[in-house]
Amino acid sequence: MPMIDMGVEDLFQYRGCTPCPRDFDEYWARALREMNDTDPQTELIPADFQTDCADCFDLFFTGVKGARIHAKLLMPKNVTKPCPAVLQFHGYSGHSGNWSDKLGFAAEGFVVAALDCRGQAGLSEDVGGVRGNTLYGQFIRGLEDADADNMLMRNIMLDTAQLAKIVMKLPQVDANRVGAMGASQGGGLALACASLVPEIKLAAPQYPFLSDYKRVWEMDLDVDAYKELRDYFRMFDPRHEREQEIFEKLGYIDIQNMTKWIRGTVLMATALRDTICPPSTQFAAYNNITAPKSVLFYPDYGHEWLRDHDDIVFGFMRELKK
Repeated sequence: MPMIDMGVEDLFQYRGCTPCPRDFDEYWARALREMNDTDPQTELIPADFQTDCADCFDLFFTGVKGARIHAKLLMPKNVTKPCPAVLQFHGYSGHSGNWSDKLGFAAEGFVVAALDCRGQAGLSEDVGGVRGNTLYGQFIRGLEDADADNMLMRNIMLDTAQLAKIVMKLPQVDANRVGAMGASQGGGLALACASLVPEIKLAAPQYPFLSDYKRVWEMDLDVDAYKELRDYFRMFDPRHEREQEIFEKLGYIDIQNMTKWIRGTVLMATALRDTICPPSTQFAAYNNITAPKSVLFYPDYGHEWLRDHDDIVFGFMRELKK
C-alpha cells in the first residue's frame, strides 16, 4: 500500500528517538504535586445554550500558575445514579467546539466535559511568564526558560488531569467510568490525561500530536503543526549546537515518555498517509503502552476526518455504561 513512513510491521517495533530526560518521572511527580496543591476554585455557570436532554454549564477552574481554565460541561437530565463521563480534547490552536456536537453522548447518559486549552481559541487564559520566544506555537513556549517547569505544554497537560479530577469528583459521575478522547493535539492530550490520571478507564486518541519531536524533524516534516520546531532552530540555534539539549527538554512534554503510566484500555486510529503527525511518531507513544490496546488503520487517509471513526469511538465509549 502507499506509505509515507515505515511499514506496518516496523511501526509495531518502533520505540521513538526523542531522548527521555533522566529526571522525567520526578519532573511529572513534581508537576502533579503542584496541580494537587492548586485550589481549583471551581465555578459552574449555566450556559446560554440549553437542551431538553442535558443541563449545560460553563465550567471554570484555576489551573497551575494561576490561569483560569474553561471547559464546556453537559450533565444529562433525570438521572438517578452516577453516570459515566467522557473528556474531550481539541486540535492544536482550536477550542472546545459547539455544544450541539456533544449531545449524542449526553443523550446516551454521559456527563461530557470539553476543555479549552489555555492560550488557544477558547476561553482559557494563558498567563504567560516565560523567557524567550512567544511569537506563535505552544510546544516550544518555555524552551528558553531556565526552569523546565514553565513549559506551557506541561501546564496544558496538567489542565487535562485537573479537569479529569474535577469531573471525577462530581456527584453525578461514577469516577470508575471515565473516558478521554480527541484528535491530533486532542489525541495527544487524551493520552497525556490517561497517563497522568491512570484511573481513566478508556482512551480513544486519533492520530495523536505531541509525540517524538525528533522523529518529525528527521523526516523533514517539521512543517504545519510542527513548524514552530523548525522556526525555533532557525531563530535560536541555527547551527544546531544545542540540538541534544533542546530535544531532551522537549522530552519532558513528549507523550511517548508518559504512556507507560496508562492503565485503561486504549483504541488508537492512525492514518497511514498522515504527514502532519507521521504514523511512526504515533507508534512511539502507542508501543510504550503496557495496558490493553488496539489500533485501527486508515491506509488511504491523511490528517483529516476519518470515515465512520466517530461512530466507532462512540461505540467504544459506550463500554463505560456496562
